[in-house]
Amino acid sequence: MDALTPDQIAEKAQHMRVNIIKMLAAAGSGHPGGSLSAADIVAALYFGGVMDYDPADPDAPGRDRFILSKGHAAPVLYAALAEVGYIPEDELTTLRTLNSRLQGHPDSKKVPGVEVSTGSLGQGFSIAAGLALGLRLQAQEEGTTPAHVFTLTGDGELEEGQIWEAAMFAAHYKLGNLVAIVDSNNLQIDGDVADVAGLGNISAKFQAFGWRTIEVDGHDIKGIITALAAATSFDGAPVCIVARTVKGKGVSFMEGEAGWHGKAPDEEQAAAAIAELEGGC
Repeated sequence: MDALTPDQIAEKAQHMRVNIIKMLAAAGSGHPGGSLSAADIVAALYFGGVMDYDPADPDAPGRDRFILSKGHAAPVLYAALAEVGYIPEDELTTLRTLNSRLQGHPDSKKVPGVEVSTGSLGQGFSIAAGLALGLRLQAQEEGTTPAHVFTLTGDGELEEGQIWEAAMFAAHYKLGNLVAIVDSNNLQIDGDVADVAGLGNISAKFQAFGWRTIEVDGHDIKGIITALAAATSFDGAPVCIVARTVKGKGVSFMEGEAGWHGKAPDEEQAAAAIAELEGGC
């Protein structure tokens, strides 16, 4: 995929946020907070020229993979796949409806561009580590360069023990083709991450497990692209990008509010959110 400019990517991210609100309002359920906080990260990943994929073929051989480990943020992934062209934009508002492909958590058997069905927290991260090893072994047999695996997790998800088992595994096998991105918005369903089960210094934790780490403002498109490019240039160890974000980013009455983790806006709230987002495009 050819790279867009940072300004163009920012427009993509904002359009994705509008579609996230439309999806959730139509469904009457879902997760706005962590979907909105991750929009700049996901837009930069798909349109920043770092991740290798074919917009005309979601199953192209040799492609890089993206795994949304925090699967409840499916709306941000669906919004990105619509921007790429893998699914029609007018299908987005079928989210969570009977017989829709767009389930509350992504289903790899139904939706083009979804590599892995995710939702049980911690498992997507673990699958990403195993997939990175598999791709490296395949590349060794073929005499090629292994594809990269990108996975997006949340700081709330980092409270799952399985994450740290996978982190240990990835470092042990020196998976230089694995890039984890932490959507660090400091909130989860039960409130402030520090109050529920404090993580301390996330970068230091990953470093202690043998990862390289990069810290970035998760709403700075240029910074995210630079971090992704640096992460994919490393070899010999997995890389974790800790992206500092704001839960509910772009909608003032949702920003920094844990109550918007898993609550859909009503019709009036959705109209206000869309007006605010479109005014910021």
